[in-house]
Amino acid sequence: MAGVLHGSARTTPRVRAELQASQETTSVLARRYGLSRTTVAKWRERTSTSDARMGPRDPRSTVLSLAEEAMVFEFRRRTLLPLDDVLGCLRDAIPALTRSSLHRCLERHGISRLPQSEEKASKRGTFAATTIGYVHIDHCELRLADGKLHMFLAIDRVSKFTSSSTIAPRC
Repeated sequence: MAGVLHGSARTTPRVRAELQASQETTSVLARRYGLSRTTVAKWRERTSTSDARMGPRDPRSTVLSLAEEAMVFEFRRRTLLPLDDVLGCLRDAIPALTRSSLHRCLERHGISRLPQSEEKASKRGTFAATTIGYVHIDHCELRLADGKLHMFLAIDRVSKFTSSSTIAPRC
C-alpha cells in the first residue's frame, strides 16, 4: 500500500483512482461504493489519490518570533551543539524558549539531528590548542522581513562555554 490511511478514511487509493477515471454519474458511484455524493464529487475533482495534508500550510512557531527562530537556526548551524546545550545557551537570550519549542523549531528547519561523529570530524578542522579563557567570536547577519539583526556568538574553545546576543543595527 502506498501510504497509511487515516482512521476515518472510507476509500482506498484504488477506489479513489476508479472514481476519478469513471464516466458514470456521481449518484451511481456513490451507491456502488457506499459513499456520499459529496465524497465522490470531492475525489473526482482532485488530481491525486492521496489525502490532503493536515495542519497549517506554512508551519511556524507560536512561541518564537521570526528573529528568535532565525537566531536558534544560526546558533545550531554554527555550533552543532546537542539540543540541551543549545537550550542552556539560548535560554537567557530567549526567555520563552522551552525544550519542546526548540526541538520543533529545529525540526521545521531540518536540523534537529546532528551529523554523525565521523562526518563532523571530516567536515570541520581542529583548532590549535589554547588555554582556558581564549574566546572565539562568530558574527552573522540574520535577515528578516522587517530588517536585519546581528548575532554574536562567543565560544570558549576549552570549556565549550557559549554566549550569544543579538543587536539591531543603527540606522
